[in-house]
Parts: sequence; structure tokens; C-alpha cells
Amino acid sequence: MTDVLLPVAIAVPLVAATLPIALGLRYDDTGWPIAAVATTALAGISAAIVATVASGGRLSHALGSYPPPIGIELVADPLSAAVLALVAVVSLATLAFVRVAGPRGNAFYSGYLLLVGGLAGMTLTGDLFNLFVFLEIVGISTYALIAADRSGASAYASLKYLVVGTVGASLYLLGVGYAFLATGTLNMLDMQTQLAQVGYGNTLVRASYALIVSGLGLKIAVFPIHAWQPDAYQRAPDAVTTIVAALVSTASAYALIRVSYTVFTVEFLAASDAITTAMLVVSGASILAGSVLAAMQSDLKRMFAYSSVAQFGMIVAAIALANETALLGAAVHLVGHGLLKFGLFLGVGLLAFGYGARRLEDLASVARDAPVTSGAIAVLGLALVGIPPSVGFLGKWYIGVGAVESSLAGDGASGIGIAVVIFISTLFTLSYVARLLERFYFAGVGLPGDHGEPVVADGGQSAGDAGDGDAHGDDTQSDGNASGTGDPRPVSPVDGAPTVPGVPDRVPPASLVALVAATLVAVALGFAGFGLAEWFDPFLTEVFA
Repeated sequence: MTDVLLPVAIAVPLVAATLPIALGLRYDDTGWPIAAVATTALAGISAAIVATVASGGRLSHALGSYPPPIGIELVADPLSAAVLALVAVVSLATLAFVRVAGPRGNAFYSGYLLLVGGLAGMTLTGDLFNLFVFLEIVGISTYALIAADRSGASAYASLKYLVVGTVGASLYLLGVGYAFLATGTLNMLDMQTQLAQVGYGNTLVRASYALIVSGLGLKIAVFPIHAWQPDAYQRAPDAVTTIVAALVSTASAYALIRVSYTVFTVEFLAASDAITTAMLVVSGASILAGSVLAAMQSDLKRMFAYSSVAQFGMIVAAIALANETALLGAAVHLVGHGLLKFGLFLGVGLLAFGYGARRLEDLASVARDAPVTSGAIAVLGLALVGIPPSVGFLGKWYIGVGAVESSLAGDGASGIGIAVVIFISTLFTLSYVARLLERFYFAGVGLPGDHGEPVVADGGQSAGDAGDGDAHGDDTQSDGNASGTGDPRPVSPVDGAPTVPGVPDRVPPASLVALVAATLVAVALGFAGFGLAEWFDPFLTEVFA
């Protein structure tokens, strides 16, 4: 009966999402406790699923006692179990930050749980149409959460994402419709068998895959269809950005891996040079453009948003390379990047909450006042660069090696090109992470006139107005120095910033613990290269058998 855990993992957050609004008719402030209980339960269920997959292999559950391919099937294998664990842990840890930073209100927590349930459903479904349903649940809840603070800037960012996300979902659904016309089934494994019989050269089949990739590419935010992401990440409330940046595009990238290898298979990719070449060109442009644009930013949230464009470009490139080493890199980088972005955006949110610092120029020697928070962000930033030992290094390494192997196997020079692009991207990533470290540890040290006056965010706005700038996310604001002289000055805690006994950082203690834990895990996974390869080996063996 272990397979019953699969529908329960989806049902718990979805059913719990109705409770804050229902109970809110009579009781105030019931949302956070309900969300905490539901996400804790999901974390426990996810741990049980991971343990079962580790000991017994693939799990499958047919809903409503209708066997596949007629009924809807839920599936857990090493890849989906790892992504589900990431969803459960991040959603639970983010709640600690939501508790103090907001947004608040029972309606917000209903949307939050709806997002978590949709992400769990995307991870576990074995049916293409069911994947669309959960993709839409995730999209609708994300649009609402981004606009949760009801500011004009966040409403604009949400509307922009709504338009782009609707187009992406429509393209995905059209692709699924073409695949259904070609095969007569929606079950992933059954469609895999039917596609082999129809033939990978069939025009309908190729059009189906191209539409699905285009739709999911919009959701993932690869260049040049990425423009919604920086605005959404910057203008959303800090706690919302933390979970959205860590999980939403990650789930879409997971869906692309699942559709590409479980449904269409590596044989289809090998027989579709035009499609894979186009994916490699787009992903290579995404890696370069995302890195360059990130290096040009001063706003911290926009900087890491653009870095996500580059990092997901690497995952799409690994999918298109279609060899075992690259796919291993895609799986490792998928989970590792989600963990890194959770930690980085949580750290940025903590600095904004405790010190009103949202831009590079606001961070003059912040490490003196917030050494733990700054140190964790510094380590996570170096992991994003790919400095070993870190999970960021492992993902890039496997993808890079897979790219070289692809070229050595006679698949053209595209693999070498991707390896070169990843190397150049790493240099750009190092440049903006180095700027961040310089501001943390060296800016404002011993400067004349350094009296420790508090610095406010967004070039002279009050801390309460930080983030409510123009709706286009313009980065042309002046330096954060209140005196206007251009000399950086150390940050100071905002009024009412929380304290942690024995820790100089003026940030919420539970969130600080989550940030430190994410940092330690990111480093620990850097030592787990062989362990991660062994964990994903059953999935890779099934794909390349």
C-alpha cells in the first residue's frame, strides 16, 4: 500500500488549501498554522516516498482503480522523488520567512498551498493531460502570489507573467493534442510505445514535441522568451520570490526532462537533428545572455533572476545533448539549482527585511553587521559559480563533460560549443558574485566620513517603499548613499529588526537556520558526486537501455 502515498502527497496540500478560506469565515489568522501542518505532512510523506524508491525502485499508483493507460497514473522514480523532496523542503522552510515577512491573510495561504499541491502533482503525474492541469494550477496560484502585496509594480509583473504563462500553457496543450491524435493515448509510458510504432519521423509527432518544448520553454524562461521572469522575481514579495524562484521554473524544467525522455525517448531526439540543434542554439544563447544581463544588474533580485535564465539554459542544453552524462548533469543541476536559488533569495530577503538592503550599493560591509547571513550568501554565490565542493560544480561538470562526449562521439561541434559557452558563463557569474563579495567584505572600510548612518534601499526610498519602484524594473537609480556623495557607508538595521540571541545578525532566527541549513546541504552535496550518480542511475538506465 506504499503507492497510496503518491495521491496523498498531492491531496494533502490541495485539500488544505480550502481550509484557510473556509475557516476564515469564522476565525482570523488560521492560514499559517494550516499551511505549516500541511507542508510538514508533505515533507514526511516525501521522505517516505524517497525511502521507498531507494529501497524498492519505481512506485506507481492508478487513480480510481482504472489501470493505465485508461486511468490516470501517478509515478515516483529517483528523479521525481528528488524533485518532490525539494518541493516539500523548500515550501516548508519558506513558511518560516512568510511568518515574519508576509504577505499575510488566509487567502494568501490558500494560494500558497494550491501552489505546493500543483508542484507536487507536476512531479508525480504519469499522464500528459494531467501534467497540463497541474501546470495551470501552478500558474494561476503563482500569478496571484506575485501580486499578493497589492502594489502596482507587482500587479504589472503578475499580469506580464499571466500573459506569457497562458501562451506557454496553450502551446503545451496544443502539442499534447497533436501527440494524442498521433497515438490515441495520454499515458506517458503508453505514448512512448505508440510513438515508436507511429514513427519518429512523423510530422505530427515532431510538431507535437516542438510545441511542447516551446510551451515549457516559456514557463522555464529561456532566452529570448525570458522577459517575464526578472520583473516577477523583483516585484513579488520577498517570501514569494523565494519559493517561486526555487520551484516554479524547476518544475517546468523537470516536466521537459520527463516529456523528452519518458515520452519521446532518446531515440526520437537522435532522429530529430533540426529540433535538437534549435534547442542547443537557444539554450546556448540563454546561457550567455542570462549571464551577461545578470552581471549588468545592481538590484539583487534581478541579478539572480537573470542568472536563472543562464542556469536553466544549461539544463535545456543537457536535454538536447541526449547522452547519459549530460542527462545526469541536468538532473543534478535541476535539484541543486533549486536549492541554491532558495538559499540566495532567502538571504536577499533577510537582508532586505533586517537592513533595508536590496541593491549592491546598499551592502557596504554588511558582513560586519550580518556575518552569518552574508557568509551564507557568499558560499551559495560561489556554489552558483561552480566552485568545488558544491552541488553547483557537480551539475556544471557533468553537463560540460556530456557536451564534450557528444562532440567526441561524432555528433558535430555543437557539444564543444556548449562547453565553451558554459565556461564563458562561469566567468560572468564569477564577476557578479565577486562584486557581491566585495560589497560584503571590503566596501566602506575606513572611508572618510563613515559615521555608520543607516542606508535605505532603492537609492533613497524608505525601507518600506523598497521594491515599489517603476514597474519596468529599471536599474538606473542612484547610489544608496543618503548623502549623495557617492561614498558607500555601512548598513544599519531597520527599526524593529529582529534579534537572535548570541548572533549579531538582525534577522528572524528560524529563517536564518533555514538559510544556514541550505548552505550546508549545498556544500555537502558537492562531496556526493558518486552518491548522486548512483541515486539517478536507475532513471538513466531506463532511459538509455
